[in-house]
Amino acid sequence: MTKTERPIAKPSDLKVSFEFFPPKSPDMAEQLWQTVEALQPYQPDFVSVTYGAGGTTREPTLATVKRLIADTPLATASHLTCVGASREEVRAVVEEFQAAGVRHFVALRGDPQGGVGTRYAPHPGGFVNAADLVAGLRDMGDFEISVSAYPERHPESESEAVDLDMLKQKVDAGATRALTQFFFDNDVYERYMDRVRAAGISIPIVPGIMPIQNLTQLKRFASMCGASVPAFIDARFEGTENDPQARAAIAADIAAEQIADLSRRGVEEFHIYTMNRAPLTIATLERLGVSAKAQTLSGAAA
Repeated sequence: MTKTERPIAKPSDLKVSFEFFPPKSPDMAEQLWQTVEALQPYQPDFVSVTYGAGGTTREPTLATVKRLIADTPLATASHLTCVGASREEVRAVVEEFQAAGVRHFVALRGDPQGGVGTRYAPHPGGFVNAADLVAGLRDMGDFEISVSAYPERHPESESEAVDLDMLKQKVDAGATRALTQFFFDNDVYERYMDRVRAAGISIPIVPGIMPIQNLTQLKRFASMCGASVPAFIDARFEGTENDPQARAAIAADIAAEQIADLSRRGVEEFHIYTMNRAPLTIATLERLGVSAKAQTLSGAAA
């Protein structure tokens, strides 16, 4: 990927997708659907719903996906993991989601059953890894299949080369798009893309953008998943500990500036981790000139 100096793409040319997670309580459910209603008018390319390793959120994920498909015009993808499940169990889940109208899966291995940082062991009768899962999905139907990618290397990978080889295996097995782990240094993404393209991988590698809802929590999460938080992030938030309004504005500025810079480098698709909250995502999009279109939760543009 060669850095290009060009204006940010027109707002209408920017493609965004949103990630949600299934709610764990009635209050969280209310928040999720308020978020969906608020973000739908920004016309995402698709939305995705996470799925716990070993099927731990199968029912709430399925319920969320079903409602998104039934009550909104949003193209909806479901995450799918293979940790702690046999091939037959995974196939049954796929058939259930397919019957609900899912045609797009985000295929992931999933965290080890012992939690992040513990050793991963495939289920004796299950898929070995994400590449194996992608191949299984490809055999089950003509699905759109997204996978994960790691500009700063998956924390369990021995090296960048091993990590890149796994991505290539997933692509060779039938993946059609990769969504990256969040990052904040665009040069890291650009160097990663140079390696990806040099390896002959040509599918879209969509940057994952994480608007910073809570800096302390973000740092904790980043430490678990191998993502770095550059010093400039702390510098931007310095002195705002007691000013939530200022912190929200800075967070939106950082996310919008990151997207604008990536756009100038030729990137046109972005996957936004919403954390089931709309205000920060909306503020980010508005800063980029992306405006809401007149829609309702259950209908298309008015």
